[in-house]
Amino acid sequence: MNNIEVLVIEDDVRVADVHCRFLEKIEGFTVIARASTGEEALDWLQSFSPHLILLDVFLPDILGVDLIDKIQEVSPTSSIILITAATEAHIVQKAYRKNVTDYILKPFTFEQLKESIEKFRYKYLLLKNNEKFTHEKIQYLWPKAGSSPLQETPLLLPKGIDPTTMNHVINHLSIMENGSTAELLGKNIGVSRSTARRYLEFLVTQKQVYTELTYGTVGRPERRYFIST
Repeated sequence: MNNIEVLVIEDDVRVADVHCRFLEKIEGFTVIARASTGEEALDWLQSFSPHLILLDVFLPDILGVDLIDKIQEVSPTSSIILITAATEAHIVQKAYRKNVTDYILKPFTFEQLKESIEKFRYKYLLLKNNEKFTHEKIQYLWPKAGSSPLQETPLLLPKGIDPTTMNHVINHLSIMENGSTAELLGKNIGVSRSTARRYLEFLVTQKQVYTELTYGTVGRPERRYFIST
């Protein structure tokens, strides 16, 4: 899978550095540019359309929530995550009406950002890899009230199996129509192939996942994993 490209729009250099360092820890994401003002961001967006934009609200020349309209004009396919200390009602309301992907309050932890980024990744892959959508996949994109794309896994997990990682495995596998190998899944969720295989094989024992052997033109057959329906 090609890396997901990210533009960071943040006027505080230290905070922008934190964003970039955190993103470096999440496999599959690449920061391709940084901007400290709305004008600089729009200049960048004349040259490329990133998959994801991390946007601050309080920029020197414009409020981030007011910049969203301009971003959507020049880069309509870019998703936006707001990362800000702003809690004022009018700002939150604007962000909600403009359908931002997420709203993260400063200060935040790496785990908070990672969870938000992973949710974005799942939806990005779902939209990218499907030509037709089942009822379940549509519900994943627009979850019902009281539900979440990252539901707690209703399994009794053995020692060494982390619930958050398990949810990542299940959510990723559920959007891959052609299934996934342990190696591919590991790359997409940021774990080793052996770790991915351990989680997948546990799901096989729980009959939530089944496997098939696929044969390529050369080499050994691949073991692919599919969500049971």
